[in-house]
Amino acid sequence: MNKHIAVLAGDGIGPEITEGAVLVLKKVAAAFGHTFSFEPLLMGGCAIDACGEPLPAHTVERCLASDAVLLGAVGGPKWDTLPGDRRPEKGLLGIRKAMGLYSNIRPARLWKALADASPLKSALVENGVEIIVVRELTGGIYFGKRGSYSDETMGETAWDTEQYSVREIERITRIACELARKRSGRVISVDKANVLETSRLWRRTVHAYAEAHFPDVTVTDMLVDNAAMQIVKNPAQFDVLLTSNMFGDILSDEAAQVTGSIGMLASSSLGDTTCGLYEPIHGSAPDIAGTDAANPIATILAAAMMLRDSFGMTKECAAVERAVEAVLAEGWRTADIMSAGMKQIGCREMARRIAEHVS
Repeated sequence: MNKHIAVLAGDGIGPEITEGAVLVLKKVAAAFGHTFSFEPLLMGGCAIDACGEPLPAHTVERCLASDAVLLGAVGGPKWDTLPGDRRPEKGLLGIRKAMGLYSNIRPARLWKALADASPLKSALVENGVEIIVVRELTGGIYFGKRGSYSDETMGETAWDTEQYSVREIERITRIACELARKRSGRVISVDKANVLETSRLWRRTVHAYAEAHFPDVTVTDMLVDNAAMQIVKNPAQFDVLLTSNMFGDILSDEAAQVTGSIGMLASSSLGDTTCGLYEPIHGSAPDIAGTDAANPIATILAAAMMLRDSFGMTKECAAVERAVEAVLAEGWRTADIMSAGMKQIGCREMARRIAEHVS
């Protein structure tokens, strides 16, 4: 299978971690008989320096022509004084909009070898944890009508509107169910249907759409306050967790904290096509850029998500995840996940060892 991948290395440690992910993808291609081509493109601070803008039109054009996009990280203090519409982060928002990406998928996985990094009791995480939060990205209260006014009795008063349509809920449900179909076949839909009208529409729509289009996927409901409690009480019960923009924003951070290491967490943004945007959730870490100290695993795992969710390569995705697990089990660590008794290596060596284990 031939696939063309746009690579937005970005700023700070971005070039180092994407280089590691590309190395692993090349090993996947060789091991499984695929052909992957990689096209480096500018976005973020490096694009500002070269072109005067964070997201050049050429980058957008080539990303839209690709089969998937791999992103490193953008931003840094060098560009902090620029106006908001010219900052590196504007490029990230722009490419998401240009690609029509309305869902954010963030797996929070605690690997068995890193169980001690979790703040939870070992009995809760000893068998590993992986919660995939599927968050609606372009609707809800963050994008609803809002305003403020002065009230003579109560003082300044502000309001925000939570609004969802059937179409918005259906399309994010499709994303969650497609992911679940490749995994356990289970989705937990999180809402506040005992209070919010939007949540009642959410719940009805999720079930109606799933029953009509994904009869092989089991969908259950959980109220958001209970979900927040259950993530820290029994995180192993979750697999695919589907929720709205605001609830997803909060719950994905809570789930990420369960893993204990931001350097291990990948994410993707998807829309109506299979061309998604894949990236680590951490930032550009300019203080360690160029020192070979970065952890490439989150970006490598983002590449694994690309294999599964954009290319339909489930076996190849599993091979990368097994390779990561094997290297961690051997005791190899980058500085951010280093612990007593382990063996510290750099970014390049970690990527090389993971690639070596892909089969």
